[in-house]
Amino acid sequence: MSLRSLPALLSAAVLAFGCTKKENAPAPAPDKPTPHASPDAAPPAHVDMPAAADVAPLAKASNAFGVDLYGQLRARPGNLALSPASISIALAMTWGGAKGDTAAQLRKVLHLDGDPATVGAAWGKLAGALQDPARPLTLRIANRLFGEQSFRFERPFLDATAAAYGAPLEPLDFVHAAEAQRVHINGWVADRTAQRITNLLPPASLDDTTRMVLVNAIYFLADWASPFEPKATFAQPFHRTATDDVSAMMMHQRATYGVAHQGGVSVLAMPYRGGDAEMWIVLPDKIDGLAEVERTLDAATLDGWRAALAPQEVQLTLPRFVIEPAEPTELAQPLATLGMPDAFDAAKADLTGIGVPPDPRNRLFMSRVFHKAFVKVDEQGTEAAAATAVVAVEGAAMPAPAPQLTVDHPFLYLIVDKASGLVLFMGRVVDPSA
Repeated sequence: MSLRSLPALLSAAVLAFGCTKKENAPAPAPDKPTPHASPDAAPPAHVDMPAAADVAPLAKASNAFGVDLYGQLRARPGNLALSPASISIALAMTWGGAKGDTAAQLRKVLHLDGDPATVGAAWGKLAGALQDPARPLTLRIANRLFGEQSFRFERPFLDATAAAYGAPLEPLDFVHAAEAQRVHINGWVADRTAQRITNLLPPASLDDTTRMVLVNAIYFLADWASPFEPKATFAQPFHRTATDDVSAMMMHQRATYGVAHQGGVSVLAMPYRGGDAEMWIVLPDKIDGLAEVERTLDAATLDGWRAALAPQEVQLTLPRFVIEPAEPTELAQPLATLGMPDAFDAAKADLTGIGVPPDPRNRLFMSRVFHKAFVKVDEQGTEAAAATAVVAVEGAAMPAPAPQLTVDHPFLYLIVDKASGLVLFMGRVVDPSA
């Protein structure tokens, strides 16, 4: 599918794991992983959406985690984009190899119930259904474990992540060529996000103590159910603050959307073609009201907005926008603040379910977490991508008037899968001209 001017959503998350210090001697190379379907392979011809009872708790957990994480990031200036689903998947895979307090902290932060096998199976079912090629949108999810070739990984962890998440192990040489492997991993992410997510791992983010890099990438591309007419797009003021305006290209459309008004905001649900997903626009009543909306945002608020949405014909004015950060967002400190500090502590981390260094003085721990998301919204639809990486180191006729909604000041947006309720992407726009 051509990207043309179509808006897009993409994200990637990378978790890097390292060791507390170098081992005295390298361990034997891991056994060759049991063959599994490649994460890059096309999904089955058709996959029915799992029953709500199977995936709704998982979607709610991911959404609750995403709102919590957004709360940690909201103080950062400017436009914002993240994929709660991408980061949740990457951390859930890590949870599968955690033990003791480390596992308990990950479970709590991710709002998960059940055991890693149950959660992994649910993510596998949901991911398969989301990628069903019969859906009238493009959604691709790819996972991969890049592991130091001299480190022995635990077979149950490799088998579980490959089976549930489609994330086989690719052995790499971090000990002798960390920089080359960084470039290789960045290329893998770029390939799976239509080249929208590049340089996810910055220079020097990996070194000879890196033992594993766990990556998730998500790519989303969809047309609006009611595309905007490009001829009806023109420049208008967008109020960044009550006293500061910029010129933005504003799209105009009269259509029926889901609409709710509560708690000082207007919520508009814009469906994508086929009705499988929608974008929510959350517009505060006040020009300077976004900060308060962000401060009080929680999972219950999302549920309340969803329940209150009702069809209504609206004359909508919405800015075109692109969010394409040059640098990835580092998530180690925000995640530790949310309640999982042990995973990042070389003296406390218990990731022995992933692998055990041969020297008992060494410990595997989560050293870096990088996330990057791209969002583009225009007349045709939405394109988005995201990636998360976790690094572990050792060491027509004139119609009757319709209510108007003019999105001309800072707002939130969410991309939601309707069947499961999963929030794929979320963020804010404070300056569409940026």
